[in-house]
This record gives sequence, structure tokens and C-alpha cells, in this order.
Amino acid sequence: MSLITHPHARELTKSVRATVLVFKDPRSQELLSRIERLAPSEANTLIIGETGTGKELVARHIHHLSRRGREPFVAVNCGAFAESLVESELFGHEKGAFTGATTHKAGWFEAANGGTLFLDEIGDLPLNMQVKLLRVLQEREVVRLGSRTPIPINVRLVAATNVNLADAVVAGHFREDLFYRLHVATIRLPPLRERPGDILPLAEFFLEEHCQRLGYNRASLTEEAERKLLEHSWPGNIRELENAIHHALLVCRQQRVAPGDLHLVDMRSSGIRQEQAPLAVSTPQAPADLGRALQALFEQNIPDLYEHIEETIFREAYRYCHGNQLQTGRLLNISRNIVRARLEKIGELNKPLATSVS
Repeated sequence: MSLITHPHARELTKSVRATVLVFKDPRSQELLSRIERLAPSEANTLIIGETGTGKELVARHIHHLSRRGREPFVAVNCGAFAESLVESELFGHEKGAFTGATTHKAGWFEAANGGTLFLDEIGDLPLNMQVKLLRVLQEREVVRLGSRTPIPINVRLVAATNVNLADAVVAGHFREDLFYRLHVATIRLPPLRERPGDILPLAEFFLEEHCQRLGYNRASLTEEAERKLLEHSWPGNIRELENAIHHALLVCRQQRVAPGDLHLVDMRSSGIRQEQAPLAVSTPQAPADLGRALQALFEQNIPDLYEHIEETIFREAYRYCHGNQLQTGRLLNISRNIVRARLEKIGELNKPLATSVS
């Protein structure tokens, strides 16, 4: 069984990132084989997978197996910066380029020169930055903010996303030319529920890891606990599994993890979703109901009907998520930047959220 761990795993104890990947399940073994075939190339690589599946670990392994393995590996989350700071972070800036720029600063591309730059959540990159990123990939040089002098760079780009970029292209939220530039080599990272053969090996790894960290004697899983782990759908993927094991070790007795020690909540289950849904909003529950609602709208001959429907979807999704833009993006399977831009366009961000009344 092959295993990959994050070099700074203990610093990520509160992160949503996965800290380890195992390749026991047949699908995982196929994935590892594909990684090993693609890694030696210089091709830009796009990793597609849900949050917590280990996209950064795959990117690090690609870097390690490539000829750039001894050079820098720089990981950047595109959704972690304010839109006004993205250009400075990626491409750097000169002294005086903007208010507060008291010194010059190299960007992440320069920091990764000779090695690999990992851009996580590439779908969150604003459209104007997508244009500049495309130019950097084509020209292989960066121009710092406030400068006119190009700086040559030699960087392999590995990007990752948890949204469908092809759909984002169709919706006009992601540039088609950048999509094809990134889509040279694609790795689809299956969620944990689709590689059940990895669940128990991962659980055993986390048992040993957290026992060492907590200073406990070696713990084990009961057969019933193993069965419960295998039956869970793992919406939070590997990180959720690690948190479940950590919690179980804190509450279990005699170093035996029983089913009751595993605090598992399936947010994907229909029962939970129905309990959390705003009661004041009447939402179609089935495709047939949605079809009838659309037929009724068609009969009203509403101007700009498509925009009206799209605006309603964004507004209701935003309210359903209690004003959380990140959760709204996950619900609609689009990036947070797209959500924010659309909400700004329809004037929803400055409104107080309506309170549901039962």
C-alpha cells in the first residue's frame, strides 16, 4: 500500500485539507498510476476533486516525482486573498505601486521559479486575473504591479478546483482559453465514498498518528465501528475521517473505538437538509414540480425570463445558506467569486437577510 503525507501535517490540524493519502482501493491505485505517468512531464496539470480529497497532496507528489523535485513547491489558495490583492500576491509589486506598498515584493510566481506553483481553487480567480495568468503562461514572464519590466520565469503550474470549470466556461465565469491551457493533463481525484478500500487504512493511520500525538497507548476499532465507517458517505472526505477518529480517541474507553464514539453527521442526507430549509420559502421538491413552476412562468411572458430565474436561484440559495457566500458557492457548485459578483450585480449583498417565520 502506497502512502503520501503532508510535510506540515501537524500545522494543519484545523484545516479542511487532507493530510494523508493512501492508495489501497483499486480506484486509488489507478489514480497513483496516472500521477506517476504525468509527473515527469512539464505539462500544466489540472486536479479536480471535492474539498478534503487531497488535491494539494497530489500536487506535491507530482512535484516530487518530476525533475523539479529539488526546487521550490509553492502552494497558493486563490480564494484566500481579497480581489484587490490577487495581482500583487501572484505577480509581485514595486515600491509605491499602491498605497501601503512601502517596499518591492516578489510574487508567488517568482517564489516558485524553477519549481512548481500550485494554485488551489483556481475557479475563484477573478476574470481580470485570469487574463493576466493566461498571458504569464503564454509568455513565461511576469510584470510586477507598478513596473514595466518583464521578469522571466520557469515554473510548472498545477491548478486545482472543486467546481466544474467546463460549466463555469459555459456560464461565462471562467475563460475558455485559460481552461484549455490548464486542461493539458487532468487528474480527477475521486471522493472518499467512491474509494471505500481506502477508508479503513486511513482510519488505522489516523489512530496511530493521533495516539502518538496525544500520548495514548495504541487504540483499535471494533468491528461495528469499522462497519459504521464503511457505511458513512464522507461528505467531508479524508479530513472528516481524521476529525472523526480524533474525536473518538478522546471519548472512547479502554482504547477501543466503538460506533457510539464516532461522531458522524451526514449533511448530504435529505432529512437534515429538510430540517434546515427555510420554512417561509416554498421550494419545488421534485423535477415535476419544478417543471410546472417553469411552465407557469412561461405563460406569464415575463421579460428577461432567464435572468429573472437565475437571479431568483442566487438570491434564494444565498438566503438558504444564511448569507454565507462560500456555502452558497458549494451549494450551487460554483466559486465564491462568481457568487459574490452575481450577488453584487443583483444588489443582494447590501440587503439584510430576511428572517423566516413558521
